[in-house]
Amino acid sequence: MDAAADTHWMRLALAQACAAAQAGEVPVGAVVVHQGEVIATGRNAPVQCHDPTAHAEVVALRAAAQRLGNYRLHNCTLYVTLEPCAMCSGAMLHARVARVVFGAPEPKTGVAGSVLNLFAQPQLNHHTQVQGGILADECAALLSDFFRTRRHQQRTQAIAQHPLRDDAVRTPDARFADLPDYPWMPHYVSNWPTLARLRLHYLDEGPRDAPLTWLCLHGSSAWSYIYRHWLPLLNAAGHRVVAPDLIGFGKSDKPKKERFHNLAWHQQQLRELVEQLDLQRVVLALHSNAALVAAQLPVVMPERFVNVPDMPSVRALLATLPPLSEPENAACNAPFPDKGSRAALRAFARL
Repeated sequence: MDAAADTHWMRLALAQACAAAQAGEVPVGAVVVHQGEVIATGRNAPVQCHDPTAHAEVVALRAAAQRLGNYRLHNCTLYVTLEPCAMCSGAMLHARVARVVFGAPEPKTGVAGSVLNLFAQPQLNHHTQVQGGILADECAALLSDFFRTRRHQQRTQAIAQHPLRDDAVRTPDARFADLPDYPWMPHYVSNWPTLARLRLHYLDEGPRDAPLTWLCLHGSSAWSYIYRHWLPLLNAAGHRVVAPDLIGFGKSDKPKKERFHNLAWHQQQLRELVEQLDLQRVVLALHSNAALVAAQLPVVMPERFVNVPDMPSVRALLATLPPLSEPENAACNAPFPDKGSRAALRAFARL
């Protein structure tokens, strides 16, 4: 293989990836080369096209087939800046692409060697040659810069939507970076009446019409992170899981004064959460002394709560949760970096 030629064609794919980034798409680009000539280009466009199949590789394959007048792309090489996924790899194999060259590996969805190697399956009736790592650093840097910028924009937007009150603190996002086993999408709300403009954080995973909704409440020395092992187990059983951080805990805003934290106020927060999210068929999961604020929920909202059902398989899984590792212990303390952020902990200790 000609390394100089591979580098040249990959730079053209990188140009397509840059164009995707400028259009607000994840920056992945591709080109198809036939007999020393670029016959097609493609860039990610699923958002713009409202098409989940509009990955850079598929866009390029479609254009190449039109150019050659044949859906079989014999003697073609496809260059793409990111290791292809299963969908794109399958399309390449169906098209009889002779060779695939990619830039950066994709450890989560790549099937050219990272998650698995679809191209190396001996049962398939066509075998495409694969080579990775061409301009890998440049390809990966483009993706990293894109996602870093998008995270910054999301944080800026979240701050604009949920401005911080003068009498409260908000734990910096950096304290929550790279938490072990905590990959879920955060949800924030500050416009519910009881919150009085304080931002409340919660996790909400699983189908809205699930047979059961588990409302997982932390105790006075923890936050929603303690349920990180429960979430995938309960979701796998088809259930919905909602795990809020009470005001003063976790990723929620933290009033600096202990006087804010009384039982009646926190109880009203939970009632409002159940109503606003329209939680149905709710099962309470309580950590430590969470019953202080949650015990009245089934009493005042009996139509929304059910008794804990007999689910031995789920219970057996939950009973085998592993103990906290040192990094996980540190993660439990992540929301409380200073005295001002610990007002709720001091108040609940008295309660």
